[in-house]
Amino acid sequence: MSAGSSLIKRLAEARKHGDVSRLADAIPYAKWMKIAPENTTGELLTRMRYHDTLIGNTYLPAIHGGTLGAMLEMAAIFHLLWETDTPTVPKIVNITVDYLRSAGPRDVIAAAKVTKQGRRMVNVFAEAWQDDRSKPVASASAHFLIESDDAPPSL
Repeated sequence: MSAGSSLIKRLAEARKHGDVSRLADAIPYAKWMKIAPENTTGELLTRMRYHDTLIGNTYLPAIHGGTLGAMLEMAAIFHLLWETDTPTVPKIVNITVDYLRSAGPRDVIAAAKVTKQGRRMVNVFAEAWQDDRSKPVASASAHFLIESDDAPPSL
């Protein structure tokens, strides 16, 4: 069984039980990074739990920008899996991350939203913050290739 089909099976199970947190269990990188979606507030959010290996600048200390970018990408993927009817795992085409302020040694939370969706491509905006949602630490715009029932097969 491929990782993609395992994730789609977990997605169906998660939707059946209304528990989005089950998605992260199928993605080893997300488990290792302690990144998981949650919907306890009625909004789909993704949380990256703080751990010492996230620190990139020990002088400040500050969370490494690469981990913030990965977290934003995962937030976008979790959002697409949960909020759209894609039958497969979305494939990243590109991502642009803007680092807005230093992220301290605390949990990071992110929210994502679809800004444009075509038959095969989706543009997603994601934003991450720590203590105050109005003060984001990073944001990202990403394009994903998705599979659609009415789209012709890709090359």
